[in-house]
Amino acid sequence: MKYILVTGGVISGIGKGIIASSIGTILKSCGLRVTAIKIDPYINIDAGTFSPYEHGEVFVLNDGGEVDLDLGNYERFLDINLYKDNNITTGKIYQHVINKERHGDYLGKTVQVVPHVTDVVQEWVMNQAKVPVDSDKKEPQICVIELGGTIGDIEGMPFVEAFRQFQFKAKRENFCNIHVSLVPQPNATGEQKTKPTQNSVRALRGLGLSPDLIVCRSTKPIEMAVKEKISMFCHVEPEQVIFIHDVSSTYRVPILLEEQGIIKYFKQRLNLPIDDQPSDLLFKWKKMADRYERLLKICSIALVGKYTKLSDCYASVFKALEHSALAINHKLNLMYIDSIELEHSTEVENPVKYHQAWQKLCKADGILVPGGFGFRGTEGKLQAISWARKKKKPFLGVCLGMQLAVVEFARNCLNWEGEFSMLVIDMPEHNPGDMGGTMRLGKRRTIFKTEDSVLRKLYGDEDFVEERHRHRYEVNPELTGCFEEKGLKFVGRDIEGSRMEIIELENHPYFVGVQFHPEFSSRPMKPSPPYLGLLLAATGTLSAYLQRGCKFSPR
Repeated sequence: MKYILVTGGVISGIGKGIIASSIGTILKSCGLRVTAIKIDPYINIDAGTFSPYEHGEVFVLNDGGEVDLDLGNYERFLDINLYKDNNITTGKIYQHVINKERHGDYLGKTVQVVPHVTDVVQEWVMNQAKVPVDSDKKEPQICVIELGGTIGDIEGMPFVEAFRQFQFKAKRENFCNIHVSLVPQPNATGEQKTKPTQNSVRALRGLGLSPDLIVCRSTKPIEMAVKEKISMFCHVEPEQVIFIHDVSSTYRVPILLEEQGIIKYFKQRLNLPIDDQPSDLLFKWKKMADRYERLLKICSIALVGKYTKLSDCYASVFKALEHSALAINHKLNLMYIDSIELEHSTEVENPVKYHQAWQKLCKADGILVPGGFGFRGTEGKLQAISWARKKKKPFLGVCLGMQLAVVEFARNCLNWEGEFSMLVIDMPEHNPGDMGGTMRLGKRRTIFKTEDSVLRKLYGDEDFVEERHRHRYEVNPELTGCFEEKGLKFVGRDIEGSRMEIIELENHPYFVGVQFHPEFSSRPMKPSPPYLGLLLAATGTLSAYLQRGCKFSPR
């Protein structure tokens, strides 16, 4: 097993996840089996109870793990399926150590960070690195490990110490460290500054890790003089300094890394049995990146949600839309609309914001209402759904978005005055009292109940689909008959037939709701069918696509 540790310096959120994913993609393109681990130094057991404004979206895995959004990057880039234990947190590690202590495994000993916590970190990494993540179920050959946060953070120290020890246990030819740093360029001088990177590398070395590659992030391409300066002051060869500037799409990052000789470096440094040139996989990535940058047609989608101030809150939703747009040769224009700004209260308090939000909604080619929690902003989402239904705008509702589509139909088509809680009910068996990990989570099967379904056709006319869930509320199954009589069909249900999974509205270009989260399984070269349907309908090409048997016309 070969281990590649990715650390970060200067600031967090510098793009370590994309760098780690891109390195994995390059190595996979060379014919190697790659897995990935993300280490988050926070004390939370998992990401399940976070507000999206804390760390971005909560990504859900097949096994129900609620994890950091970077695992979504790994899955999309590498086309693999990870497990909850691929996300290590301080909380998980300490919980494991304390359970062992209570069990008597350390009987007679003082339990300490070194060696007990650091030993558990190393054992966890070695065990999880062997778990197959590809469809062929073979053991991986490379494990890319991303250490969250920045070097010098107090909460990350036990993990840094664990890997300082681990580099000797694994042996030099099986372990390397990539340090991702920022090269700022102040507007006052326009000069690219290397001092933050120098200080960051010095701090890393002071903790016992020496970088094999320094990946420098910057807004603009970095000059050769800067590369030579970093090489000299950070005690590495010039070819060990890699530059990644801001690019139009993340698809370009693996190409930039490959162009700077990273395959040749890894082959020599880790003694890998690979050729100097990548296979067709990276060629497909290059083709995809080139095509993305040449797109001229634009499709505008309005995302009506409550966490619109930070794009990472809907990272997988954005990626699923982008994958679908790219598949039909369109550039995505995603317009974020805070659902509260569509409500009557905003019209009274801030008429300008209200009218601007509605102007965006009216301009959109399609409308998406994603998942969410709580009642705040639901009236604005209901207004957007009502607009999509009445004006026959293509609409996709995900999780809460589907539930609200049912509520809107009940109010405005069935003239029900009932409570929200009558239509959308709690699942008591999935809510024992604790908040963390108590929802209906992970991959579940949905059975199509009719052949006359748009979504069934988009899924390739399958009898069932398996998608990931994350919810603790559902549509009341006792009331579905009234909706179907008026044209809102519940075309997909769970295996028992008691949980409503997919809705479709008759006589509408595309009005679909799904209880599951299809965005989590979307891939750059395999877009998610519900999102693809939304983009096809928004561009007026859905009927033609379905008539061709869900095949794209030759480009």
